[in-house]
Parts: sequence; structure tokens; C-alpha cells
Amino acid sequence: MVCQANEYPAMAKTLRLILGDQLNHQHSWFEKPDDQVQYLLVESRSETDYVRHHIQKVVGFFLAMRHFRDWLEEQGHQVIYLTLDDDDNQGSIVENLKHRIADYDRFEYMLPDEYRLDQALSDFCESIEQETAVVDSEHFLVPRMAVAEQFEGKKQFLLETFYRKVRKDYDLMMESDGKTPLTGRWNYDQENRKKLPKKQEIPEALHFDRDVSDLVSMINDQGVKTIGRIDEKHFSWPVTRKEALETLDHFLEHRLHLFGTYQDAMSERHYLLFHSKVSFALNAKMLHPLEVVQAVIDHWEKNQDDIDIAQVEGYVRQIIGWREYMRGIYWAKMPGYARKNFFGHQASLPDWYWTGDTDMRCLSHAINQSLDYAYAHHIQRLMVTGNFALLLGVHPDEVDEWYLGIYMDAIEWVEITNTRGMSQFADGGIVGTKPYVSSANYIHKMSHYCKDCKYDRKAKHGENACPFNSLYWDFYDRHRDKLGNNPRISMMYNVLNKMDADEREKMLKHAHGIKSNSNRL
Repeated sequence: MVCQANEYPAMAKTLRLILGDQLNHQHSWFEKPDDQVQYLLVESRSETDYVRHHIQKVVGFFLAMRHFRDWLEEQGHQVIYLTLDDDDNQGSIVENLKHRIADYDRFEYMLPDEYRLDQALSDFCESIEQETAVVDSEHFLVPRMAVAEQFEGKKQFLLETFYRKVRKDYDLMMESDGKTPLTGRWNYDQENRKKLPKKQEIPEALHFDRDVSDLVSMINDQGVKTIGRIDEKHFSWPVTRKEALETLDHFLEHRLHLFGTYQDAMSERHYLLFHSKVSFALNAKMLHPLEVVQAVIDHWEKNQDDIDIAQVEGYVRQIIGWREYMRGIYWAKMPGYARKNFFGHQASLPDWYWTGDTDMRCLSHAINQSLDYAYAHHIQRLMVTGNFALLLGVHPDEVDEWYLGIYMDAIEWVEITNTRGMSQFADGGIVGTKPYVSSANYIHKMSHYCKDCKYDRKAKHGENACPFNSLYWDFYDRHRDKLGNNPRISMMYNVLNKMDADEREKMLKHAHGIKSNSNRL
């Protein structure tokens, strides 16, 4: 339920709430100051504690919120800002609102992007006598329920159908008729799956340099439980709109030309490769998705001799296709989506997901990179950490908690649909037409992890056989009842059925041993 806006009473004193992921400098709220309006931003324990977040994530959001406060005040707006250690901070967002609302005639807020906050604020509005209003965050390209409406009555929501509609609606990379994509092709995904050559030069990332030791000390002193590591003297994430735009510009100049080609590649040589590092700024709304894709397209149009369309289309698809599509699925399927467990998986996440202490080189690198940078790109998330959790049969709740906590850009609306849907297939096929699982072969194809790894990528059983291999076939074997009739993976079942019986028994026995001792890999 959404609270309905009434007419403003004359000279009403209004309290407006700004959440930590609503730092939108371009929002119409901020066009001009109003002496009757006060803005409230809160560093709240309800947001730091609902999962254990990466320390860089907590620091990053608090810094971004504080800089946004400063910008608002520079524009002449009245701001109440509660730091986590403020004696007047009541803990949760709602409790802070209850504590202050008596001083105001009216309460307003932007639509939250998380279901739990949407419900909490709606319930709060119902509980107070003041007039209330909720406005759009003015960030996304399509309304909350656009995907639900587009695919009403359908079991599966097709990304490609949604993506093409958004391209047409916003006239992005379209011919003059507004119906045909440039070059006649909508999608260059087939060109975006190359392994990184060993001698490929990788540009350095743009890093900002802040001493955040005081903020880290405050967070620790307040008893906030976090994960991950941080260089307190040299915090490097962009936390202002200016820095976010600089990060985008740096990507355009140094990495866009090879983004598409190597967007799926994995390497130990550099944590960022050719990715843009703007996801945190986007999800905190310091950048607008349309300005990002338009900047990418404009840069390409000026540099077509050096940048081919496959690089650009791959990036545009991630922003206006995948990101908006995942949000649409979230609002179409919540709250039930958060309880989906199609395979009935019950296993626990291995302890080394929190430390990176495993002999599997691919997982050790992807997890340690995540702990060091609060970042891993989509294939590391999908085909390394997510792939292994799915093959192992980990409960989706535990996988959700890990992904939501460890990544800088993880907010539930985008995390849970990627994790529970795309990665774990816990939704039974709403997002994807098949589970995204692989043996060691795919990881070797897209990375150099397998070289010098303790485990043999070619062996399916035996002391040093790569765990991905036996778990891969065990996954298909134990879920034959749910997957056996899926035409997209019929070939896998043909291979499994034709496998030598003794070989299959050894392999499945090896998989059982791995599942029983997953903490020791």
C-alpha cells in the first residue's frame, strides 16, 4: 500500500526522508530551497545490521550520505543528519521518524527500492496523523511494475523482449525509423565471451584517496559487525557525484574499447579488468542510468574507428536491459521471491566463503578479491562463487546473505534477483531458462585459474580431482526429476546416461565426499 498525497495546508512544515541509496542530485525535490521543508538522513543500525555488510560498503554509504548532506546545505536546503553515534539517533529509520514527526505537519518520502523499507514506511504513514505523500525516486527508466505488466500471465520473463522495448522507447542505438537497431542486430553477446590473453595490457583503475580511519573506528565502536578488509588510509571508492562522473569518464577513455570483448573474462592480474566501477554510484543514485548509457553511446559515436559496436551494446544492455529488468522482476514477485527454493537445497555455505581460505584457486581468488575490494564482476559472481554454491546445494537464504553483504553495489532489489534467480535457479525459471552451472572446463576456458591449482581440472574423481567436475554431474543426477525434461540441458542428460556405470558411481561417490567435507576443500 502507498500513502496518498493530500493538498498542502498553507505554510505546512514538512519532513522529507532521504534514504542512503537515494542520493539523486537531479531529483525535482532539490530544484529550489523551501524554508518549510527539512530533509532527514539517518545512519541507522537497522540498515547496518540486517545482514553483515562489507566494511567498505558501510563506509562508502555513510561517506556518500555525508557528502550529499553537504551538497544539500550548499544549495540552501535545511538538513537534519543523524550519524550512527549521535545521542539522538533512535536506531532504525522508522524509530527516528516516530521520534521527530510530532514537530511537522506533513511527511514525504521517495519510493524505496527494497520491499522491507517500502512496507515499513507505508505502515508508518498509516500510523501517524500528519498528511503524507510518496514520490518517485526519478531514477529508473521504467516504473516499478512495468515488467509485471509487460509479462502478465507469463511463467518466464524474457530479458531480450524487455530490452528491445526499452531501446525503442528511449531511442537508444536505433535507426531513424525508431524500430530497427543500428546494424540490424539487437545483441552482440556472442562477441562478448573472450578469454583475456596473457599479454593483454590492462589499464589501471581510477582510485580516490581518503583517510577513513575515524569513520571505521566509529563504526567499530558502535558494535557494527562487518566482513571484509579495508585500507583505512586510502579508501578508493567514488562517493560524490563529481567522483562518480570522473569514474565514468575514466572508463570511457581507458576501458570501454575492450569492455564487451572481455566482460566475461576472469584474471588474477587486476580486480577491475575492463569494467566500469560505477555500479555503487548508480545504485546509490549519484548517477542516472540514462546519462551513463548516453555518455557511452556519445563516446562511441565520436570514436568509432577505435571502438566497435559490440563493446557498446554489451554495456548498454547491462544498464538499460539487465539492471532495469531485475528491478522489475523484484517488484513483480516480492515478497514470495525471497522464499523460493526450487531445488529444496539445505546445505550450509562453507566457512571459507568468509575468509577465502580454500585450495581451489578460482574460489580463493574470487572470494579474496571480494574481501579486499567489495567487488567482483558478474562472471566471478555467477560462474565461480554462485556456481559452486549451487552445485554444493547451499540453501538460497545463505547465498543471498553472503552476496547482499559482501558487495559494494548489493541492494536487495538487484542482489536477490541475480542471486536467487540467475545464479541459484531457486525461482525455478522466472529469470533463466536453465541453471547456470559448469564443470572446471568453463572456468578454464574463461580464466587462467586452473594453471598451478592444487586440483586437476580434467579429473572427475580421485584425491586431487577438481570439485567442480563431480559436483557438476552430481547436480544433474540428483535433480533429474526437476531438470530432466528441460530441452536446454537434454544433452547433459544424454552424456550422463551414456556414462560408464562404474565411472559414474566413482564420480558420484566423490561428490558425496566433497559435500560432506566442504569446509576442508
